[in-house]
Amino acid sequence: MASQPKQRLVVVGNGMAPGRALERLFETNPDAYEVTIFNAEPRVNYDRIMLSPVLSGEKSFEEIVIHGDGWYVKHGVTLYKGAKVTTIDRTARTVTAEFVPTGNLGNKPLEPTVTVPYDKLIIGTGSNPIILPVPGHDLPGVLTYRDLDDVEAMLLAAQGKGDAVVIGGGLLGLEAAAGLKEQGMDVTVLHLMPTLMERQLDIAAAALLYRDLEARGIAFFTNSQTEEIAGTEAAEAIVLADGRRIPADFVVVAIGVRPNIDLARAAGLDVNRGILVGDDMATSDPDICAIGECIEHNGQVFGLIAPIWEQAKVCGARLAGEDTVYVPPPPFTSLKITGVDVFSAGTLAAADEAEEEITLHDAKRGLYKKVILRDDRVVGSVLYGGVADGPWYVDLMRGKVDVSSFRDQLVFGHAFAERAALPQVDSAATADTDGSLGAAEPQCQAA
Repeated sequence: MASQPKQRLVVVGNGMAPGRALERLFETNPDAYEVTIFNAEPRVNYDRIMLSPVLSGEKSFEEIVIHGDGWYVKHGVTLYKGAKVTTIDRTARTVTAEFVPTGNLGNKPLEPTVTVPYDKLIIGTGSNPIILPVPGHDLPGVLTYRDLDDVEAMLLAAQGKGDAVVIGGGLLGLEAAAGLKEQGMDVTVLHLMPTLMERQLDIAAAALLYRDLEARGIAFFTNSQTEEIAGTEAAEAIVLADGRRIPADFVVVAIGVRPNIDLARAAGLDVNRGILVGDDMATSDPDICAIGECIEHNGQVFGLIAPIWEQAKVCGARLAGEDTVYVPPPPFTSLKITGVDVFSAGTLAAADEAEEEITLHDAKRGLYKKVILRDDRVVGSVLYGGVADGPWYVDLMRGKVDVSSFRDQLVFGHAFAERAALPQVDSAATADTDGSLGAAEPQCQAA
């Protein structure tokens, strides 16, 4: 009896979310699909969370690769590198891509375009950086911080030392600033808001962060609005709204991202801020699912790794034939700067009288811990200087654990609380503690 032919699964995007979805699919039903992946970047899947250590010189690209070429061969996957998808034809059920100049097909001849049919489709197009709407934003020497190409451009620029200005004092902006400082540049950070990382940290933790980064030689201008990137043939300076002029040999813009929905919109899928998906990760076309920074689920868009991992898990499981739905986990994030320990999850401050804050603050030692409770259950935490208990607080949030029996020990961490007959909590949330994918809007603000 002849075996059933495999269905054709096409994946648009080769980032962390599609990669995790395929891992789940291959673990559960490895022979169900003939898989084709289009990757606009001319390389394999890598850990975008670890781009900051590459920028600082602590890691090489090879050390952050998730799926090397052998992984695709092992699973019979056709990977088109440097192939940007231009069209999804839902009537013909095909995907067409064109190859960028650096694209390659391995041993296959390079053609200008390729069209592949699909039975099922995953869209993982990620997000696009927000362009600063000021004069000079398109000058040579003005960069964004999204992928390895951006990091390589910054490393090249840093060889000349000189002055770097980072616009944006959020997660990625600060990581870029620290990395460029490690490369020997004079670094200035401009931030529109009065405190750093205001979507992830409260005022007390942000003050400690400011102090510690300033001690490393990074200059800060908060409450600062950029009016112009000045220069003739390349960036030369930043002009602020109050008239101050800050020298800049090159500029890094890290002010946030927007979901990349252009391809989905052109294909006639339902979109809003992101590609609209249901609890099954399916779009308005049941044969097309979408995951990662490009989606919108129940009015929320995503930039942190915890909810995106869960999306990928659900997508892969459903493609394998399992009946499961997406339940967003508590969002959490951390800063990837060596020697600076920051962690936050969920609510950052008590929203009303029904919520309580328990705080431990030792400014001299650079230690700060805050836990937010509602009805004797953890709904948020902010940690600075000692973050080992961060995943544990996330576990308590996820499990909605009643902490009344060890409330007095809660802020001192897991070890102290265990002595108060701590109930056993599943530590599923501890698998990934980096918390962010890129310069996306963090989910703990509501990225």
